[in-house]
Amino acid sequence: MSDIEWKPQKSSSEPLHLQISNYMKKKILNGEWTIGMKIPSQRMLAHHFEVNRSTIVTALEELAADGLIDSKVGSGTRVVNNTWSLLASTPPPDWISYVHSGIHEPNMNIIQKINEAEANRAFIRLGTGELSPDLLPNEQMKKFLQMDVGESLTLGYEEPKGSLELRKTISHYLKKKGIDATPSSILIVSGAIQALQLISIGLLKRGSVILHETPSYLNSVHVFQSAGMNLFGIPLDAEGIQTDSVVRLKRQHQASLLYTIPSFHNPTGTLMSDKRRQQLVEICQKEALPIIEDDVYGELWLDTPTPNPMKASDQQGNVLYIGSVSKSLSPGLRIGWIVGPEPVIHRLADIKMQTDYGSSSVSQYIVNKWIKSGLYEEYLNQIRVELKKRRDFTIELLNKYFSDLAEWNIPKGGFYIWFQIKSDISTRKLFEVALQAGILLNPGSVYDKNDQQHLRLSYAYASLVDLEKGLKRLAELIKEFRN
Repeated sequence: MSDIEWKPQKSSSEPLHLQISNYMKKKILNGEWTIGMKIPSQRMLAHHFEVNRSTIVTALEELAADGLIDSKVGSGTRVVNNTWSLLASTPPPDWISYVHSGIHEPNMNIIQKINEAEANRAFIRLGTGELSPDLLPNEQMKKFLQMDVGESLTLGYEEPKGSLELRKTISHYLKKKGIDATPSSILIVSGAIQALQLISIGLLKRGSVILHETPSYLNSVHVFQSAGMNLFGIPLDAEGIQTDSVVRLKRQHQASLLYTIPSFHNPTGTLMSDKRRQQLVEICQKEALPIIEDDVYGELWLDTPTPNPMKASDQQGNVLYIGSVSKSLSPGLRIGWIVGPEPVIHRLADIKMQTDYGSSSVSQYIVNKWIKSGLYEEYLNQIRVELKKRRDFTIELLNKYFSDLAEWNIPKGGFYIWFQIKSDISTRKLFEVALQAGILLNPGSVYDKNDQQHLRLSYAYASLVDLEKGLKRLAELIKEFRN
């Protein structure tokens, strides 16, 4: 119910409480709000509809009088009836039980709150993992949508592995990273998330164990967990994932694969050293432990180019490499790729055809045009300059407002600063207070359930004005908590 778009008309002659109760009644009678569904709190409804709480109370009393809702202390207000179900020969489906029985696990409550708040432009988003709309190439994209004479655009389905032209272009582009991959070993996917979903259901069995860095982005999504798999974290240090325990943990837990973000890790911003990459590749090859290398941030270096991906030194087909343009060019295009052994790519392509019948042909056409023309690399150079300005500006703000409140790293690329509060303050509680102040945070508990001291700060999304305004207010909130 958090995505309610309707609002009462204050200029209408109909009283506000009647407008609201009629709106909610219609939702219930149409079966959009099902029996057992929980109604948002009075405070939340008053905030959303921009009315006094007394108006909400009156509206809810109308619905309760009609027997449509019921309130109980401790469990809130729920839909208990709808008129058409009384007239039906059989009761309507219990959709709430279906919702709770679904195989895919729901997002954590805090993730749902973050997703909801990101849709509200009034919030200052200090942790969002995407480029600011101001940095995206909107004008250039319009030009790319204007086709040249003689160009052909396919509006039908592409082949299972994706557009051959795009795969050829990516094959050529990856050579600059030291990766030798033919088009037949490349699968086009709808972003890195889909790549992980395909791997989870196409290559692994229920009960498999996935090793990963801790904290990890994997904990913020339920791709592997919903497929019945278990995650096990390995600590990080300044050079990346600590490799000395990989062999022991692999054997102890009979792990099926290892997932890593070696370049500008999410959420810590850590850059895995070239030496550590080589160590990890060698260890995993000896242990026959496949690696998923998530390299969606690798091109966003700010000081010096990143080391070559681990896939570049993979001589045994042990690494599944994931790339994407979502963090650099456009999250809305939803185009990424997996590079791996041909049997694996063929298997994942078959699964992909069963789930969505291929990524958007239009998006593939656009991405191919960007990369093949060379303009993508020019654009990346511009983005690196802008992100470096933002990173340096943010570090200045942290030094100004948080010198005695927190500690942080200085990332060499990507989006993220791993921010540790010195005081014994729960970042989960800080999240709630900041939300009331119009500031959206990403607490460390999203990436490690036991972490209550860190925040993932991002300098990529908020404007410079909002970064200063938001960080200054955050410092004030931390001081209030501390005192």
